[in-house]
Amino acid sequence: MKRKFRLRKSTDFRKVLREGRSWAHPLIVLSALPNDLEYSRFGFSVSRKIGKAVVRNRVKRLMREATRLRLESIKEGWDMVFTARQPIREANFHQVDRAIEDLLRRAGLLKEESL
Repeated sequence: MKRKFRLRKSTDFRKVLREGRSWAHPLIVLSALPNDLEYSRFGFSVSRKIGKAVVRNRVKRLMREATRLRLESIKEGWDMVFTARQPIREANFHQVDRAIEDLLRRAGLLKEESL
């Protein structure tokens, strides 16, 4: 995922988590907040409770790839933070992809032609 599509600053993460709206799935929580940009930005958060660095990095890679594959179908102008939950440790890519699709659909962040 290109750098301009990533949330990088901790202040941006905090703002989305504090002021944004949230939707929950057993594997992932999505927090979203409108931004004033012509594109959406994404952040991925995995707690140390999920596991050691290898597990956390694997989970982030799965979430990042599932988001990257549907980048064209996501509405522009949003900051989104995906936060992993404990059961994601045992999830495969297909389950993570379906969880992200479900969250984006419920949040109304998918473009109409991709519904």
